[in-house]
Amino acid sequence: MTIRSQRDSAQLILSKEVGSIRKPHANRLRVALAFPNTYFVGMSNLGLQTMYSLLNAHADVVCERFFLPPKQELAALLQSGMRLVTLESQTPVRDFDVVALSVSFEWDYTNVLTLLRLSDIPLWAAERDYRHPLVVIGGAVTFVNPEPLAPFADVIAAGEGEALVPALVEACGIASRSQLLRTLAGHRGFYVPSFYDVTYGEHGMLATMTAREGTGAPPTVRKAALKTTEACDPPSTRIFTPDTEFGSRFLVEVVRGCANLCRFCWAGYNYLPVRAFPTDRILQLAREARAHATKVGLVSIALCDHPDIEHILTSLKDMGYAISPASLRLDDLTPAIVRLLHDSGERSLTIAPETGSDRMRRVINKTVTNDEIEAAAELIFANGLENLKLYYMIGLPGEDDEDLVAIRDLTLRLRDIMMRHARGRGRIGRIVASVNPLVPKPGTAYQWMAMERADVIERKMDRLRSLVAGIDNVWFNIKSERHSYYQALMSLGDRRVAPVIEAAERNGGQWRKAVADTGVDGDFYIYRDRSADTLLPWDIIDGGMKAAFFRSELEKSARAEWTLPPKRARENARLLPMLT
Repeated sequence: MTIRSQRDSAQLILSKEVGSIRKPHANRLRVALAFPNTYFVGMSNLGLQTMYSLLNAHADVVCERFFLPPKQELAALLQSGMRLVTLESQTPVRDFDVVALSVSFEWDYTNVLTLLRLSDIPLWAAERDYRHPLVVIGGAVTFVNPEPLAPFADVIAAGEGEALVPALVEACGIASRSQLLRTLAGHRGFYVPSFYDVTYGEHGMLATMTAREGTGAPPTVRKAALKTTEACDPPSTRIFTPDTEFGSRFLVEVVRGCANLCRFCWAGYNYLPVRAFPTDRILQLAREARAHATKVGLVSIALCDHPDIEHILTSLKDMGYAISPASLRLDDLTPAIVRLLHDSGERSLTIAPETGSDRMRRVINKTVTNDEIEAAAELIFANGLENLKLYYMIGLPGEDDEDLVAIRDLTLRLRDIMMRHARGRGRIGRIVASVNPLVPKPGTAYQWMAMERADVIERKMDRLRSLVAGIDNVWFNIKSERHSYYQALMSLGDRRVAPVIEAAERNGGQWRKAVADTGVDGDFYIYRDRSADTLLPWDIIDGGMKAAFFRSELEKSARAEWTLPPKRARENARLLPMLT
């Protein structure tokens, strides 16, 4: 692969884009921004698009993008020894002042290292100095547990981009690298791993994480977050290209946060408080994007928490958009919302029962019942939608065989509702159920809990496969337990897991071999109860939720007891006199 071929490829990509930004480099802070996956995947990521927009909004900053090359180009690049260049100016990534990586998924950790390697930047922060770009790693995973990636980062940006970018841009004007790091460490949301000494106890448990004197680093790093979104543009698609996962779809974040607090959901806890983006700005951005998009994807974990959601949906439909929401919370579905989605052209909806029994939903604090799920399905299919996607989990605390049977039985009842309405239309849709093992996540009520062992998960998967085999018009996608094991290792690990990531990157993603070659005991991180640990790796980031609250929720989980969100609690208080 030659420099010329890299440039030709970049220019072909740019020729298909609308909205990319090109600026002269002279006298500007130069930031190379990456999503650690291919262009096709990365350009559908709102985090990347938002950071690109936020950074380029500064007149004295030029931000350009780079991505993991597709397989054939990647192999050619490795063989030729050529270095990665950015899209906009085809400048070598290594020549930039800052390399910023927006990481959303644990499986992209090895890609982070591949991008650094292809850019001729040392992988380990300890091997870099002022001659190298400042490597900043942010994105959703830094909210949860930054420690497995910490040895590769000069700076971890923990929090929401809107709150982080101004301080980052200002600090990067400092010529001295050491002073730059000390300045960032003094700002909320910036974690400098090299400023902390880490020790371990005799049984391998984390003992201390201590900020070094003279660095100005705080004992814990408070997550950076917007207090309000009232004066803030919602994250949205700013660069349109046909060469992406979502094609001609305009993505826009409608609401941030969710008050339901499901005990397994790191996003529900970490994006609090619930904040709706301004209605007028959502609609204005949608109007501006209409020339380039025919579909709109509404991004949120609690879409219907927006007070103007029906007005927003009506307006988007009137603009001629086909509207596709993310997974909808069952307790928020209304006839008006379902009809608006159908009338816009939507034929499928996604809901997350999580499990098939009311008891298990009380365990995980999913505050809906089977009766309500069936009523929601009735509403969905009665209003003309044809297909339903379901999310389920297995490996939940206290789960038994009856709960697996309950998944099948609930799905069958939902199928019966679908078939009853399909007969009248003369067209049968389908139900697709995705099943994943529970990975206890940092920053949730289950952060101390051991993951269910692989052999138990595998038996449950086999049992569920046998239960749902041969059901017409229903497809079950049941994920691999081995896949979940390594995801859990990266989610729950500390800095000692970093060599596994490097080994997996070098050997082409052979995680079993990487664990064996580095001598890391994966079971120690995944199958160990952490309730007696005095310090957890992710405690270095203060996400705003207190450990006492999480412990209280864990105890309620063991009692199969709900913690109702405020709206739900008010409804129960209103209904209680009628029920007693």
